[in-house]
Amino acid sequence: MRTTIGVVFGGRSSEHGVSCLTAREVLAVIDRDRYDIVPIGITTDGRWVRETADWADLAPGTLPAVRGELPAFDWDDVRDLDVVFPLLHGPWGEDGTLQGMLEMAGVRYVGAGVLASSVGMDKPFTKTVFSAAGLPQLPYVTVQPWEWDAKRDRAEARIHALGLPVFVKPARAGSSSGVTPVHDWADLEKAVLAARDLDPKVIIEAAAANKREVECAVIQDEHGMPIASEVGEIVVAAEADHEYYDFDAKYLDGTSTNIVPADLPETVRQRIREYALQAFDAIGCEGLARVDFFLTDSADGGLVINEINTMPGFTPFSMFPKLWQASGVEYPELVERLIRLALARPTGLR
Repeated sequence: MRTTIGVVFGGRSSEHGVSCLTAREVLAVIDRDRYDIVPIGITTDGRWVRETADWADLAPGTLPAVRGELPAFDWDDVRDLDVVFPLLHGPWGEDGTLQGMLEMAGVRYVGAGVLASSVGMDKPFTKTVFSAAGLPQLPYVTVQPWEWDAKRDRAEARIHALGLPVFVKPARAGSSSGVTPVHDWADLEKAVLAARDLDPKVIIEAAAANKREVECAVIQDEHGMPIASEVGEIVVAAEADHEYYDFDAKYLDGTSTNIVPADLPETVRQRIREYALQAFDAIGCEGLARVDFFLTDSADGGLVINEINTMPGFTPFSMFPKLWQASGVEYPELVERLIRLALARPTGLR
């Protein structure tokens, strides 16, 4: 019998459109002579539909969306799938929720399991695990909703101890959604409220001075051993009106460039690869991940880990596939490898 693959995309998070772009590209390269494909879209209000991902040409600066008027997909039909490729970014998909449902249904899936997905999505918990693993990080403060509402003075004192500037972020979001740089404490409350529009829990991080943003990808080989890719660098055009690598620079206005391999000494690239593998192992990740770093010009070498993405952007122009292309793995082969890994992996405890 032919293998049936369910490709799930869209979702309720702020990264809905990015997920749809990823799905369109992955669906275009899966070998349909070998697999039966079932595209499954999740609308922004959480309805599951039988999508096609055949959106017409999009206007510049726009992202696709799952169409709620399409026929519904019944959750019970998930058990008819041999493997699921969950191309969801952000909460309600990349955070262990979908993975838990698939585990309960006994269905194999691509990527990290429940715990690794959850830890990787929650930035404060990621940092706790990375700290225990000895990985270098920037100072940060986590503010729970009750603290901001009832103990504001205490929260602000902890935040002020970081010094300016800081970055205020939703604790569980991606693609720089809801992120605000703060250079004046008078702007802190507005930044926190912007982050809380996406997540009641907020993380505030010290800014890295004169930073370069570098990234490394990880996949497992056929034996389950993680291997690291070449190292790449994100560069935002100097003339662009972006203080940092924000959502528009990533996806909409074409002002960012992926440089692979990064122009770094081999000793630094090797340290980045080692840290990426260490981070992958620390959260118990499986399948794939992209690990992001800041490189500063500080006297101690200046390499700090920023975060890990357990389901990174996956269009042919995204950093994850570009890193593997530079490492000798082309986009269709990368997708096929991840499917084979998922099919070979048992369900349940492992």
